[in-house]
Amino acid sequence: MTTITTRTVEYLADGLTMIGHLALPAGVDRRPAVLLGPEGTGLSDVERRRADALAELGYVALAFDLHGGRYLDDPEEMLARCLPLLADPDRMRDIGHAALDTLRAEPRTDPDRIAAVGYGTGGAIALELGRAGVDLRAIGTVNGLITGRPGEAARIRCPVWAGVGSEDPIMPPAQREAFTAEMQAAGVDWRLVVYGGALHAFHHPPVDHAALPGVGHHPRHAQRAWRDVVGLLTECLTSAE
Repeated sequence: MTTITTRTVEYLADGLTMIGHLALPAGVDRRPAVLLGPEGTGLSDVERRRADALAELGYVALAFDLHGGRYLDDPEEMLARCLPLLADPDRMRDIGHAALDTLRAEPRTDPDRIAAVGYGTGGAIALELGRAGVDLRAIGTVNGLITGRPGEAARIRCPVWAGVGSEDPIMPPAQREAFTAEMQAAGVDWRLVVYGGALHAFHHPPVDHAALPGVGHHPRHAQRAWRDVVGLLTECLTSAE
């Protein structure tokens, strides 16, 4: 296994001190980088392990924070924070920009090769960075197909990959159709993968606390979605190496 190094990083966003997880690949050279966003519950060991896995593949990876170091395992508390956030593109962009600035400040990061990948709320933030015109090489979002303000998707300057479960009641067919219509109208290079039989947050291992209705793990599709994300990064970040 490739030797990696990890550390926590603190930065300010949304009036909070955020605590992210930075994972660095072996070596001293600059490497392509990935900003990794969590589900609405917040940063957990699931995202930390994914950042570590990306570092093992040769990427600098920052799993960013949403709630000032807290993990919101109570669904009502999570919704009370995330629903207003998802309705406010500027707040989402501020959170994303702060994390992105932290990633760019890492000397190992190649500032010209950065992708943003997120799950749920984290995926919505990745998309908002694209709509803000941030120079990214790729955007990936899993069960975070949130549409933006009219016309702003035209600012997206990179391929967008999206994944969603066919049985996700939080991202139903109408939401998927609105998202793909937005991407198509904006001329974005987009892809959508619908994972048959999967619920919302199908990628996330089972949790030992209450979850929203319609949330459920699908081990086979979780593995497939991860391979799809890695494929996106290979195509957009390392194919020219």
